Amino acid sequence: MLDESLLDAPDALARADRDGLLRGAAEAGARVRTALRHTAEAGIAGLAPEGRPRAVLIAGSGAAATGVADLITALAANAAPVTRLRPTGVAAAAGALRWALPGWAGPVDLLLIATTEGSEPGLSLLAEQAYRRGCTVVAVAPRQSPLSEIVGGTHGLMVPMATAPNGQNGAYGQNGSYGQSVEPGQYGRDGSDEPYEPEGTPAAGPGALWALLVPLLALLDRVGLLTAPAETLQLVADRLDRTAERCGPAIVTYSNPAKTLAAELADSLPLIWTEGPVAAPAGRRFAAVLAELTGRPALAAELPEALTAHSALLAGHFAGGAADPDDFFRDRVEEPQAWRARVILLRDRPAGGLTAAPAARELALGHDTAISELEPEEGSELEALAELVAVTDFATVYLALAGAAPE
Repeated sequence: MLDESLLDAPDALARADRDGLLRGAAEAGARVRTALRHTAEAGIAGLAPEGRPRAVLIAGSGAAATGVADLITALAANAAPVTRLRPTGVAAAAGALRWALPGWAGPVDLLLIATTEGSEPGLSLLAEQAYRRGCTVVAVAPRQSPLSEIVGGTHGLMVPMATAPNGQNGAYGQNGSYGQSVEPGQYGRDGSDEPYEPEGTPAAGPGALWALLVPLLALLDRVGLLTAPAETLQLVADRLDRTAERCGPAIVTYSNPAKTLAAELADSLPLIWTEGPVAAPAGRRFAAVLAELTGRPALAAELPEALTAHSALLAGHFAGGAADPDDFFRDRVEEPQAWRARVILLRDRPAGGLTAAPAARELALGHDTAISELEPEEGSELEALAELVAVTDFATVYLALAGAAPE
């Protein structure tokens, strides 16, 4: 059950947020700016590529790396084939995972490695294998990690992962309000120049995605596979800041899109329908982070295929009219309220363009199924992505803090 009263109690939210998830969401803009600084220091802006790579290979572990691979596939697949290298192993533990290059990979291919840990032996072995094959290797990982030592030596180009400021003078104020995000530096616990992460912060938590994604976007812009100049990435940081101001814990639910979405998802099975190239990976990430941070299942599908893929769910047990929620004989203590499907429509296309949204609304409402819609403000494709990810990240955090997974 979702404790909706907690949503409008910033102090209580702060006490419940032991992993710093709200702070991580608020500081996403700062992560982008720090990642840009690390990218410049690594020399990516000065690269002089001799041409586009034949193919892009992406490897990494964890929810953030999976989201990065999905986004890069969506953004760059029209310019070159993009292949995610999926790990094998007997367990999900970092030490048990192994990655392998396809047999055709060679000197004209680009290998991207993204990880929030950098301690996976399998990724270090993959970097060594790619080096022997002549592949170009670029990795984003924590600064002091085994992978950074291997790739940053002779095996390729290493960009340190941007960590988050601790928020003492940043976006997360003492009263739960949000201001502009700040550059990390001189905020370390021990007075050092490197900021810290709260211990135990989940890899899927807000912020990690941008820390891994931004350097790789800058690289792919440099080699001509997509358009993501530094100016556009600065606008992404600005959009993340503005979204944090709208979705922060001090903003009441009725005017806060993330809290509103969290409240709407109480006791529901989210059906995440997406329309547009960046909305699709944003929707899949939303489903993955919901599962990891809240224990709540969700299904994501792209329009118009979602209309047939999920039509049986809307007509079956999860349909809004399948049972009477006000059943007089239901035991309110012993019998939890039944799940009901709720459609979450994420869009990044203009409302006046070719769209399946009217058909989606008609299908949902025709089955007495509630629908929530998120559509970003005007801007570039990456700005639209930033807003969709930020709002859904905040909503997921509010669900994690104010409620548990449905029983």
